[in-house]
Amino acid sequence: MIFRQLFEPLSSTYTYLLGCEETRQAILIDPVINSVNRDLAEISRLGLTLAYSLDTHIHADHITAALELKSKVGSKIAMPAIDRLPCADVGIEEGSPLNVGSIQLQPLHTPGHTDGHFAYLSGDRIFTGDSLLIEGCGRTDFQNGDADALYKSVREKLFSLPDEFLVYPGHDYKDRRVSSIAQEKIRNPRLGGDLTLAQFKDIMANLNLPYPKFIDFAVPGNKLCGVCPDHLPENLEKYCGHMTDSPQG
Repeated sequence: MIFRQLFEPLSSTYTYLLGCEETRQAILIDPVINSVNRDLAEISRLGLTLAYSLDTHIHADHITAALELKSKVGSKIAMPAIDRLPCADVGIEEGSPLNVGSIQLQPLHTPGHTDGHFAYLSGDRIFTGDSLLIEGCGRTDFQNGDADALYKSVREKLFSLPDEFLVYPGHDYKDRRVSSIAQEKIRNPRLGGDLTLAQFKDIMANLNLPYPKFIDFAVPGNKLCGVCPDHLPENLEKYCGHMTDSPQG
């Protein structure tokens, strides 16, 4: 499998490019609208054709590139079916894998950060979105977030995977790229070790995080599979601009 990990610095988002070496078909997981040019350049450089864009959830910190990618190259939009987005071509459900050439992604419903959140398993790699971050997890105080559900998603579903499986998160804010199930079970300060549900709920209830600055634009735009509002405040315009960053990974 062809694999690239791409980083969008404004929202510290990781986008993952998976390509089948035989069919040259590809999937982008969590593409960001202001990195469309970069992603398409990398896909072209590798001689791939984008078959699907695939999001882990309705994001609050960036606009997905799903709709623009479909417009530019004809890729299909895959989104969690639970969110019932009319703009999606494929509704993702647990138990129904997404196959592109030799690539198979197994969807795992991992609610908690949002109620419609999914992680995607490919071989020994798990793309965890915001449900499990490197030594952290996504917040649970917006978009039907639920600390009880997130604890269960991580501890019962993700932590039941083999220890050697690699964890590729949706974000990282400290220049880290990859972890493992074993490492997160030991070192994650919110969800690892013998941390109880009560302790986790107390941690999440006392994060004292500011209101997400882009959420009021990102969520409505992402419910339309990636539509930027006509009039963004000047300080937020960069979230919908197009950059041609060099890929990492």
